[in-house]
Amino acid sequence: MMNKRPLAGLVSKIVLGTALAASLSGCIGLAVGGAVMTAVSANDRRTIGMQTEDKSINVKAEIKMQQLTGEHGHVNVTSYNRKVLLTGEVRDEAMKQAAEREVREISNVVAVVNELEIAGPSSYTSRSSDALITTKVKASLVDKKTISASSVKVTTERGVVYLMGLVTPREGNIAADVAKGVAGVNRVVKIFEYISEEDVKSSQAS
Repeated sequence: MMNKRPLAGLVSKIVLGTALAASLSGCIGLAVGGAVMTAVSANDRRTIGMQTEDKSINVKAEIKMQQLTGEHGHVNVTSYNRKVLLTGEVRDEAMKQAAEREVREISNVVAVVNELEIAGPSSYTSRSSDALITTKVKASLVDKKTISASSVKVTTERGVVYLMGLVTPREGNIAADVAKGVAGVNRVVKIFEYISEEDVKSSQAS
């Protein structure tokens, strides 16, 4: 039987190495892709239908945010299990509340976590640093054998790491500890939906 530990280590190196190479050409957003992410998607605890719905919510919300903020803001949208996380910067409190209101109006959105900052749009350097931190956290989670890395969604904004996903309380604590240990991370915010160990076993058996 193939030794899973070296394989997992190889995957994490591929994830990190690909991102580092892509960052040199200004393509960090496309770094974690291809076969690695296909495998992660297949092991996602969300149903295929839910994954598709989250992608649809993401697209609709991003269009709305661009129309709302224009050059006066920079909003990142992350949808997981129909819960939407908003991060980035907006001009003022009115725009912050308008952004949340617009997303809540999207069909099938069940909750909005509004973490928008009232500030000028972040620099390319800051965004590149955040993308690299996200990649490092993902690679570290892959190396961790006591949790399912594919069940954790990682988003980073100004050094703050947001963790989403369907996890057990034990997995959530481990994931947060892993993220805290990554260089450049200022703070970790858990936005998990918790399930039981029995739920995990049932999903693995199905």
